Amino acid sequence: MTPLRTLVAGLGNMGRSHALAYHADPAFEIVGLANRSEPPLPAELQGYEQFRDYGRALDALRPDLVSIATYSDSHADYAIAAMRAGAHVFVEKPLATTGEDADRVAAVAQETGRKVVVGYILRHHPSWQRLIAEARALGGPFVFRLNLNQQSSGPTWEVHKALMQTTPPIVDCGVHYVDVMCQITDAPPVEVRGMGLRLSDEIAPGMYNYGHFQVLFGDGSVGWYEAGWGPMMSDTAFFVKDVISPNGAVSIRMPESARSDDIDTHTRTSLLRVHRVGQGDEDLSMTDEPGHQELCDREAAFVAHAISGDLDLSRHLADAVASLKVCLAADESVRSGQPVRL
Repeated sequence: MTPLRTLVAGLGNMGRSHALAYHADPAFEIVGLANRSEPPLPAELQGYEQFRDYGRALDALRPDLVSIATYSDSHADYAIAAMRAGAHVFVEKPLATTGEDADRVAAVAQETGRKVVVGYILRHHPSWQRLIAEARALGGPFVFRLNLNQQSSGPTWEVHKALMQTTPPIVDCGVHYVDVMCQITDAPPVEVRGMGLRLSDEIAPGMYNYGHFQVLFGDGSVGWYEAGWGPMMSDTAFFVKDVISPNGAVSIRMPESARSDDIDTHTRTSLLRVHRVGQGDEDLSMTDEPGHQELCDREAAFVAHAISGDLDLSRHLADAVASLKVCLAADESVRSGQPVRL
């Protein structure tokens, strides 16, 4: 097919990775890069036209696809502007910072017929696909124990502090793992309970860099998710990925050498351990799995396929909205001190 004329908005860690994926894939033709500052770019991206203003780039280029990896509070407005300009959209998670804005994106996608793919990168990861399949095969109800803490410092801590101007870690990262919970149990989430704590004076007042929450599902399943960012975070048990059922458990096992500040650690696994009651354990090797950039490449390939194949993405977008609303309810619970019914 004719390459998708692509505008990339946001050139932080994820934006650069997505841009590199489009650069390497003949299904895409990058026509411009938009970022409020001029960040250092890898050699592959230095020849593309750059814009400081997203609206001006959109008007000047009229792209087929806009890839949005800016700060979370701009995601919804940027996505809607792109669709109104006739472009399909890839948007990094979270889709928005409010449930109302997420609903607006979904409504405009339906109105315009544009495709919207949300950056739930674990959906393209073979180990997570296998974990979900193995857990579903065990049968519910389920206990979900999931966390991802990052002992960040230097430039990474600066990025985290910038993200926390609008979005706490339990929302920014939590949407991935609530989405996993919802793919394993088909029951709806019905209640969320959250707690959080501000562990640094460097964080904007009213924000917190550590939080955890519990989700109750309609079938009796229960989920726990924890996320913390900052130089004070412990590197012990920073990566827990367990699903437990009456018939056994499925767990991602990481090597002892794994570090929370290594971005590939967030997606790579060492092995899956499947424990079946009365049958013992089975270890499934996950060697040679994709790293972070390879996953972005797979995500880009899915975007191209969704557009060229005219895939129905209504369920994909509805799932993204639903998982976001669970995490926003968790943030509401943290701030109010009360459970939130969904």
